[in-house]
Amino acid sequence: MPTSTISTIHPQDLHTQQQQGQALPLIDVRTPAEYQAVHVASAQLVPLDVLDPQAIMGAHQSSSETPLYLICHSGNRAQQAWKRFHDAGFTNVVCVEGGTEAWEQAGLPVVRGEGVMALDRQVRIAAGALVLLGVGLSLWVHPAFVALSAFVGGGLVFAGITDTCGMAMLLAKMPWNQVSKG
Repeated sequence: MPTSTISTIHPQDLHTQQQQGQALPLIDVRTPAEYQAVHVASAQLVPLDVLDPQAIMGAHQSSSETPLYLICHSGNRAQQAWKRFHDAGFTNVVCVEGGTEAWEQAGLPVVRGEGVMALDRQVRIAAGALVLLGVGLSLWVHPAFVALSAFVGGGLVFAGITDTCGMAMLLAKMPWNQVSKG
């Protein structure tokens, strides 16, 4: 089966279309806390870990010719969401190149709330801390603790190959990445 190329749009092009009065559905697939910190005003939050392409497309009120746009922090999670839509048979889905980060760098308007650390940055900090912990414990407690560093390294390799990060999925569910109701 041939692989499909992910459809993308530059943030400025999407913004221009929005400025022309086009109702363009935009789904933000980041965590609730990331969304609360900063998001495109027209974006609707549907976190990647609860994304249901069937439900979203069923609620998609625009004509079937109007694409559904996906955005995240830098583009990776939007591409994962695009794949889910594509695998579910929905091909009129487009990722915003570079995500919210590129949207902001282009000087386009965003809604700001409380600051939160991006999920990919949390993963790098946690992975680095676990590797250092494993090395330290293996030097000062018992050599077998080096297995912790090996486990984290293996997880990072797996994440790179499969584009699925278990640590990111776990961190996305942590309380600091949630938004309290009310």
